[in-house]
Amino acid sequence: MTILCVRFQLPPMCEAALPGLLALLEEFTPVVEALPPDGALADLRGAERYFGRSAVELAAVIRVRALARYGVDCMIGAGPGPMLARMALREARPGVTCAVSGAQAPDFLTGRPVAALPGVGAATARTLCEYGLDTLGRVAAAPLSTLQRLLGAKAGRELHEKANGVDRGRVVPNAVSRSLATERAFDRDELDPGMHRRALLSAADEIGARLRAVEKVCRTLTLTVRYADRSATTRTRTLPESTAHSPALTRTAYGLYEALGLQRARVRAIVLRAEGLGPAEAASHQLTFDPVDDRVRRIEEVADRARARFGPRAVMPGALAA
Repeated sequence: MTILCVRFQLPPMCEAALPGLLALLEEFTPVVEALPPDGALADLRGAERYFGRSAVELAAVIRVRALARYGVDCMIGAGPGPMLARMALREARPGVTCAVSGAQAPDFLTGRPVAALPGVGAATARTLCEYGLDTLGRVAAAPLSTLQRLLGAKAGRELHEKANGVDRGRVVPNAVSRSLATERAFDRDELDPGMHRRALLSAADEIGARLRAVEKVCRTLTLTVRYADRSATTRTRTLPESTAHSPALTRTAYGLYEALGLQRARVRAIVLRAEGLGPAEAASHQLTFDPVDDRVRRIEEVADRARARFGPRAVMPGALAA
């Protein structure tokens, strides 16, 4: 077992602690993949040899350090690959690492519903269930040709391998730099949609300014709405073009919010995350003949210079969108 899947039990207002917790994992291995908003994958193959401890023993050390430094507990799953580590995490609980070895994988997978396998969506699960392949054990026992006829050659082969415990996934390091998030928490449970939109406007404005400051653009935007009962809803939308333009980010954020159809929802916090970051110099921009858009972009440049000189409060959030 060399892969850990870690989920930090961050309070709703403490997502900003995630970079520090990821740095904690990097003390053991440079191969760390962030799983925002509160998790990560860590490949400990080299760490096991270096520290002379198993992945499960290192998981215990990680848990203690997260508690000591940040006051944050975590749940950890361990497996020979990312897929099994993710699935083991679902069986973990605070203080106890759930570990699944390669030899245990067939028994671990057999009775689980096919939808429990990472990468199997609702449509694929529905198709398989229509043919009686509702558990991973039945999928593993099915002929490869049957799965390929139902799902296609590549998808059928991958599903057959995964159901039999073959995990060819890998941890992609440095993925933390590919996302950027900000959170707007309310002092009380907020029911007013107008206040929700104000929070989105402020968050999108901050995201845009931070992206431009590091000369990045984002490809997708993810909205997470946290409610009073500690549940949350997350939606993601791909932007028409990679951008760091605050009004474009604001429009997308509003669209994500409106698609939720919230009515009298008691909202505790709103988190906006820009993902799929890339260099701004490599991004393309669709030119328009709209003088308003050109003027807004010029004002945006002036606002960024004002922020750089006088601080983030130099420009009122939403001034550009107005």
